Amino acid sequence: MLGVCGSPHRHLALYSRVFAYSTRTLRGQLLRCFRPEFLPAELTKAQPDRSIIYYAFPDPPTTTLQRIKGITTGSLPTFVDMGSNFGGSSILEDSLIRQLYEAGKQIAFMGDDTWMSVFPTSFAPNMTFPYDSFNVEDLHSVDEGVIRHLLPLLREHTKSWDFIIGHFLGVDHVGHRLGPDHPTMQAKLQQMDNVLRETVELLDDDTLLVLLGDHGMDRKGDHGGDGELETSAGLWLYSKTRPLVDPQADIPAHLLTNRTYPGASTAHRSVQQIDLVPSLSLLLGLPIPFNNLGTVIPELFWTGKQATSFEHALRTNAAQVKRYLDAYRLSPAGSELDSAWKDIQSAWQGAMEGQVPALTMNMFTRYALEACRMLWAQFNITLIGLGLTTLLSSSLATFAVYDSLGRIVQWEPWLDRIASMTLRWSGIGTVSGLVVAFPLRPYVKDVAIFDYVAFGAAIASSFAVIKQALPARRLEIGSISSIPLPLVLHTLSFMSNSYTFWEDHVIPYLLLTSIAPFVLTGFTAPTPRLRTRILFFSSLFAVCVRLIAISTVCREEQQPYCHVTFFSGSTITTPPGLILAIVVPIAFGLPSAIRQYLKISKSDQGLANILLPTIFPSVLTSSSFVWILEWMESSEVLGPSCSGALRLTRTTLAWLSIGTILVVALTLWWLIPLCIKVETSEPAANERREVTIIGFANALGSPYLIFWLIFFSLVFTTTQLAGQVILALATVALLSFLEVVDSVRDVRALNLAFSSSKPSEFLAQSQETRSTLSTVGLRFSEVTPIALLALQVFFGTGHQAVISTIQWKSAFILTSSLTYPLSPLLVILNSLGPVFVFALAVPLIATWNTPPLPYPPSTAQNATLRACLGISLYFTSLLLGSAISSAWLRRHLMVWKVFAPRFMLAALCLVAVDVAVIVGYVIGFGRISVAVGRVFGSMPGANDAAKARKSQ
Repeated sequence: MLGVCGSPHRHLALYSRVFAYSTRTLRGQLLRCFRPEFLPAELTKAQPDRSIIYYAFPDPPTTTLQRIKGITTGSLPTFVDMGSNFGGSSILEDSLIRQLYEAGKQIAFMGDDTWMSVFPTSFAPNMTFPYDSFNVEDLHSVDEGVIRHLLPLLREHTKSWDFIIGHFLGVDHVGHRLGPDHPTMQAKLQQMDNVLRETVELLDDDTLLVLLGDHGMDRKGDHGGDGELETSAGLWLYSKTRPLVDPQADIPAHLLTNRTYPGASTAHRSVQQIDLVPSLSLLLGLPIPFNNLGTVIPELFWTGKQATSFEHALRTNAAQVKRYLDAYRLSPAGSELDSAWKDIQSAWQGAMEGQVPALTMNMFTRYALEACRMLWAQFNITLIGLGLTTLLSSSLATFAVYDSLGRIVQWEPWLDRIASMTLRWSGIGTVSGLVVAFPLRPYVKDVAIFDYVAFGAAIASSFAVIKQALPARRLEIGSISSIPLPLVLHTLSFMSNSYTFWEDHVIPYLLLTSIAPFVLTGFTAPTPRLRTRILFFSSLFAVCVRLIAISTVCREEQQPYCHVTFFSGSTITTPPGLILAIVVPIAFGLPSAIRQYLKISKSDQGLANILLPTIFPSVLTSSSFVWILEWMESSEVLGPSCSGALRLTRTTLAWLSIGTILVVALTLWWLIPLCIKVETSEPAANERREVTIIGFANALGSPYLIFWLIFFSLVFTTTQLAGQVILALATVALLSFLEVVDSVRDVRALNLAFSSSKPSEFLAQSQETRSTLSTVGLRFSEVTPIALLALQVFFGTGHQAVISTIQWKSAFILTSSLTYPLSPLLVILNSLGPVFVFALAVPLIATWNTPPLPYPPSTAQNATLRACLGISLYFTSLLLGSAISSAWLRRHLMVWKVFAPRFMLAALCLVAVDVAVIVGYVIGFGRISVAVGRVFGSMPGANDAAKARKSQ
């Protein structure tokens, strides 16, 4: 629906043209009077009647598309809308751009191509010059393109345009890539200032210049959330000859809000960013967009001591807001206003009857804005309840399967029955959902038929699994109590906003707590060798965890008690000097360290002897050089003239690294996965030939480790330098933990033997199976440290549960520009890769130092499946906990800042974990099982003929 038509706005028109000069991430302090070297502050001081600077508050989310929507429609995009920033569609609501178009105005545009996705047909074809907006590696091309097309339009004697939008990107890209305090930022700001000066020189008397940033940036140059710095932007209005502000205007203080910028000592005049929409509309003689919630800026309409013009503008503004709310009230979503409607009506009545119209109407528009901010974050309690019920039932079903698999001897037929029953009951639930949906639809609002169907299928299948598992193993208190305390504490911690945003500091303590029972077992080990192994590898694990915890990026809520160590500083995104010095030796030496762990079981043979000494060191070292060259290019270490050569070199290295892993390493692993060596000895007279299989004891674990390293290398390539060091430390921690688990199982097996009535027979039976795993089984407490380590590495590699920590640089390691779908995949791999790759490692808990005989290795397969279910259950529990906290605290002040982002992260992490365990179990373990069968399954009397060597 279009804005209000008619005459009220016509006589308020003061300008026939507007030049809207927008730059992403224009932080407010850049326009402050304490930065006098910039033109806005200079002109405001010299010509206060024609130049005015504001702090403009942009409503979150502070992503570009949502802010474009806000500054053209005057509406409030919701936090959930941020996803459309990466694939926006045209704006259907009334907007300033639409009003200009309907009035026959010629709109010129140049810059950020996001505008083209929301206004595809509104700009004059011969004056439209869009540029790619997501290539944060490119600091200059967009700005130079805008300048190249902008200045000729301003020089025209006969103006062919009525409204120019010039959207610069350089400041934003410098912030993302280098940080706001990098020297390049000063150079970029100086370039923008030079463009401004030339623009002001070319302005005519009838043109209004508007300079604004669509959002701010946090301390390290990112944005997207609702942090104080992200929602601090600048707004500058300038008129070359016609007075913009009446110096004699006697504006009441209650109409002028002030705000203190973070770090500033004094407050400054502040407005809502959407206030620009009604103000510009009336200054141009256009109707205010229908769904605007902004309020006209008083200084632009107040003259002398008389408020006539301002009151007229404000009355037009207030009437438009009231019409919009009335229309919204009558719409299908109008019930959202129920709780506030009485107060809105009261405020409107007061505006109409008030003795001071400027005060009462301003109060009405501001109250309407605040009411909509609160109420438009609506929550469908029915869908929330259905979602929580589904999560809870699926968690119980997963636990039931996990618990039952550990106790049923003939588990494979039982699992087949479970799968069959799940499919059958999913169908029953689907039909039931359809049957229930139609009679309930008139009574239950905003629940689609698909929701009923999905809920019915999920609940029915979950309860079918639970019902089938109960006869096999009742969910006794004893089995439930086996769930480790760290999982319980971790899940409950999401009910506290403090624990949630300090989660990166909490996890190391939970992780060290989870390994404490293993350490206690080490102190009571029956042999010195086992005692030494457990305590040594536990200590090494703890040291690695503490070193990983040193690396961090800080979210806004952690200030001033957090210090950034992942980068050189909180406002510079370059790697620390120490990291630059040690990352290459670490990358080169990591495969050698891994090989030392394999040598313990003499499983550094076969494929391991090919890949670990050559392929993996080359790939990891090249990956480090990719990011070192990126640092050299962005910091211009060799000067700007070498930028092209550095870009080409690092792109080539990145392609070589990823290509080598996917083509060479993966192919070799698929063809010859086993890490064993077969030796035969010539028999003496009347003796049988002896066959020795070196690496037999770890014949399942070592090839899976190579499989895991292939995916690890992919994540390593997309991770920045400090994160690569963290990944290396985490790998050492992982392998140390595997050795701890193996030794603890040996201790438990010995303790069981000593406590049995016939220890010698017990030990003989254990020796026959050649695996303590079949004797003591897999425990959930062995999975917990892997799950916590995955999250610890996520935080240690420079991530947080906030949008602004997404590392966009990773999108451009293979290409110099945004390329679909490659660039998004690289960002996903960088962000969720740490969780994915360490969830992928969980089958090692079941396969490490587990021999392949007797074949088929049913015990190892069962334990691998349970380990996969265990880590999935851990992350499902975290998702359930974060979902409950977000639902229960949905009206909490921190819901969009803390609880909702953590819920979204939990959902993404669960997806990554589920994909990882499917890949690990189906592809990794499945291929190894086939290879083991080819070597050992066809050997007659394999159990007797093979001589197993496990280093003691």
